[in-house]
Amino acid sequence: MTTTLQTVAEPSIAGPSAPSSPPTRRRLLLPVTVAVVLLALLAIGLWPRLVQNRRLSAAGASADATHPRVTVAPVRPGPASIELQLPANIEAVSEVAIHARADGYVRRRYVDIGDRVRAGHVLAEIESPELAEQIRQAAATDERARAALRQTEAASEQSRVNRDLAEVTLRRWETLVGKGVLSKQDGDEKQTAYRAREADLAASEAAIAAAQQTLQAAEADHRRLRELQGFRQIRAPFDGIVTVRYTDVGALVTAGSGSSLTPLFRLAALDRLRAQIYVPQGEASAVLVGLPCTVEVRDLGGRAFNGRVTRTASALDPSSRTLLAEVAVENPDALLRPGMSATVRVALRRERPPLLIPATAFQTGEGGPRVAVVDAKGIVHFRSVRLGRDNGAQIEVLEGLKAGERVAISISDALREGAIVEAVVPRQPAAAPKGPGR
Repeated sequence: MTTTLQTVAEPSIAGPSAPSSPPTRRRLLLPVTVAVVLLALLAIGLWPRLVQNRRLSAAGASADATHPRVTVAPVRPGPASIELQLPANIEAVSEVAIHARADGYVRRRYVDIGDRVRAGHVLAEIESPELAEQIRQAAATDERARAALRQTEAASEQSRVNRDLAEVTLRRWETLVGKGVLSKQDGDEKQTAYRAREADLAASEAAIAAAQQTLQAAEADHRRLRELQGFRQIRAPFDGIVTVRYTDVGALVTAGSGSSLTPLFRLAALDRLRAQIYVPQGEASAVLVGLPCTVEVRDLGGRAFNGRVTRTASALDPSSRTLLAEVAVENPDALLRPGMSATVRVALRRERPPLLIPATAFQTGEGGPRVAVVDAKGIVHFRSVRLGRDNGAQIEVLEGLKAGERVAISISDALREGAIVEAVVPRQPAAAPKGPGR
């Protein structure tokens, strides 16, 4: 049986294989087809995921290799010399309201508003009939006092003569009494008479002193009235321009000054004016007497007038923390007028200029203003600062930064403490070529 099997199997190994039947071939192709389909489906499902993972890995690697870019600006010291521009009001150095010194009516008026006058120029005349009568009465009183003085002096001279006569008589009687020719009673009588004459002389001399004082009072009153008579002419106290006229011919005026009395004119000197400025506390120490200034008036086409600080208040106003200073301005052409508004430009030198950063480089939070400092390694550090004056595009930093440090121009919500960024310094625009001067 074994031999029969070998005989039958040998032709299958060595000889050509016999053809398979169709059912057997289909059974072999079915598993292969299923395996191929499964592999194809698996490949179709995994390939997009592999591509996406590769892209994510590449993006992550790129993000790890590149940091956020932040535009920075260096912290620079401000200029040692700055120009301070302050608003000012122009006033006259000498401006007065002219009042009447004598009661009466305005008889003549020689000037009006806008007229230029010199010192001593007659502005108006006042008619005062009562003053003329008072002057005549004072003159009569003066003469009576002189006559009384002369009468008193004459009486005093008579008293002196009587005293001298009494003295001579006393000396003679004393000699006779000493020789026993006359009694001592007679000598005592002559002694008493002499003392009486001395008393009369002393009284007459006192009367002379009183009469002299009365005369001096009468003369003083007479002089006062004559001075008032001279004040009937209203004269200019200094060179200037009549800025206001309050009266006219025929108006009743009253002597004196005060809020209840209306002046006749207002006079201002325009050859030299002054501008009052209020200097902030930070620059108050640099504004000294003698500092040159420039005064500009926009309504005059921006024309500049030379000025100089003449005085300061030497103390700051506690409500505004400013220093009042006066700037004297020469006005030879009388273009400047009292009451104008002007701008005073003052060049100041600062011993310790503050640092400057872009105005957009700080952020105000609960702890006050702060900036984002980017160090040399690109690490962000937030720092609190104390700001100074705002110059528009730049702002002063008084504390919290050092010159040469870099700050982020704008602080976004993405910036965090300790973040690593790529600092970018913007290019400065090239300066435009200057054209030919005009």
